[in-house]
Amino acid sequence: MTTSELWGRAEADRYDGEETEMSSAAVLGPTVGFLAELAGDGRALEFAVGTGRVAVPLRERGVPVAGIEFSEHMAAVLRRKADEQTLPVVIGDMATATVPGEFALVYLVYNTISNLLTQDEQVECFRNAARHLRPGGRFVIELGVPPLRLLPPGQVAVPFDVSAGHLGFDTFDLVEQILVSHHLTRDGEDGRYRRDASRHRYAWPAELDLMARIAGLALERRVADWDGSPFTQDAAKHISVWRKPE
Repeated sequence: MTTSELWGRAEADRYDGEETEMSSAAVLGPTVGFLAELAGDGRALEFAVGTGRVAVPLRERGVPVAGIEFSEHMAAVLRRKADEQTLPVVIGDMATATVPGEFALVYLVYNTISNLLTQDEQVECFRNAARHLRPGGRFVIELGVPPLRLLPPGQVAVPFDVSAGHLGFDTFDLVEQILVSHHLTRDGEDGRYRRDASRHRYAWPAELDLMARIAGLALERRVADWDGSPFTQDAAKHISVWRKPE
């Protein structure tokens, strides 16, 4: 039994509409280019493929893509964009579900490894990626750096978006490494706001490197964004690439 929270039909149906910025050419262009270069002439597997925000344009780029997705409702939205033959999807937990064959690339974007709420499950996710990779294949994760430097003594909340249609802030349990993302989203024209919250287990890059080592993978590259900008102590997120030995 996974600790991941299951996205229902309502969340799936509005996901693409609420992630227009992340689905823009400015974001997807560098993302797809980075992943396509790593995949080369091989196959790619996306853990937590969701509605196909990245997988569909990567497939259109010519890379054969398969996916694992925990929510049948998210996968149903993907099916409106690509059929099973074009982009096969296995419904299951990304820490344990398997897809036939070997892959040149396994990737996990947009903080999604944090949906696994225990360290053990995150380690199993790395092991599952390693099982799917061919020798010399790569595992890529996009994950935010925990913004704990923004927490003054006694404060447990950090805002990440204050805009006309959305208020977002994270609260932190520093003992369990759990953050809760709180969202107040304007819902309609009558001034009402919809409240949502989701739990995540945050992890530092060094902790992920140890998980990779446990799974038999070695860090090859770490950058601050899909454009390859250098990763520094001020970076808000990282794109990390681990390689399976040949």
